[in-house]
Amino acid sequence: MSTTSFRVAISASAFKPDGSPQWKDLGLDTLAEAGLEYAAISEKCSSFTPQQLEDFQAVVVLAERVTTESLAKSADLLAVVRFGVGYDLVDVPSCTDANVAVVITAGATDRPVAEATVGWMIAITHHTLIKDRLVRSGEWNQRTSYMGSELRERTFGSIGFGRIAQETVRLLSSFGMNPPIAFDPYANPAAATALGVELVDLDTLMSTADFVSVHCPLTEDTRGIIGEAEIAKMKPDSYLINTARGGIIDEESLKVALEERRIAGAAIDCFVDEPILTPHPFGELDNVILAPHAIAWTEELFRDIGHTACRALVNLARGEAPAGVVNPEVFDKPEFQNKWARLRLS
Repeated sequence: MSTTSFRVAISASAFKPDGSPQWKDLGLDTLAEAGLEYAAISEKCSSFTPQQLEDFQAVVVLAERVTTESLAKSADLLAVVRFGVGYDLVDVPSCTDANVAVVITAGATDRPVAEATVGWMIAITHHTLIKDRLVRSGEWNQRTSYMGSELRERTFGSIGFGRIAQETVRLLSSFGMNPPIAFDPYANPAAATALGVELVDLDTLMSTADFVSVHCPLTEDTRGIIGEAEIAKMKPDSYLINTARGGIIDEESLKVALEERRIAGAAIDCFVDEPILTPHPFGELDNVILAPHAIAWTEELFRDIGHTACRALVNLARGEAPAGVVNPEVFDKPEFQNKWARLRLS
């Protein structure tokens, strides 16, 4: 028998202290119009407690962890929906064991992250931060010491070849660059061929690319995948860009390479330990651009993520499998199917 209510918990981080949404449009009207109830989790926390989730059929997660313990009282929980595409804070195997689908907002982040990547490529090759400083400090005549370079005739290399990397390649197609390359053991060869991308091994990418850009999730396979040996293979006039997750790049090895000018520079949005509330060691360097895991944050990004998350929840409540499921095998489990049949809206 189906239910007459479907309750969604929303991370406290999505709301201001007065209860209003942090951003202009989170798509919450989509839930209300479809008859779904939603409520903000009252307290911010690093990991959800069982008590915070026990009365809900789904939860929208921003910065909190979802652990085995979080799910201890979640007999009626159908889905954990990540507000974004990274899901390293969610214990996916535990969710599958607990008959809970893990959903990401696939597609919503493609354009803003790709656009930010291209913007950073231009900014670091044109020494934007340094030239800004020259004017602010009255060092105008030092400008000849900072000749930039164009994207033309240079090679873009992506670690990972999912939707964001593919959108980045599309945006770069008008810059007259060399054919792009990518490393991704799980890449779709047809998608690579369609975009003119050559799939290569990691060593080839690191030694060939002028821009090594990280566009893969943080998993046990990718943690530390760019370490001292990989950075040592990079060309001295190449750049490393990370808009994905901290932990994929060995930060200490990168810092040494930047200090010794063994690579030209880096642009880093993601760090191993976040949030960063004291000056980061990278901040001492003049050949790196930094952002607080927000380089792609735009009004459009949060609007699209919110609407994508809410549409996924409406689909689930109506008995339709949503897009962006990380653990699709959960739909094959009789226990999940029975729970879903019981909890979907009548």
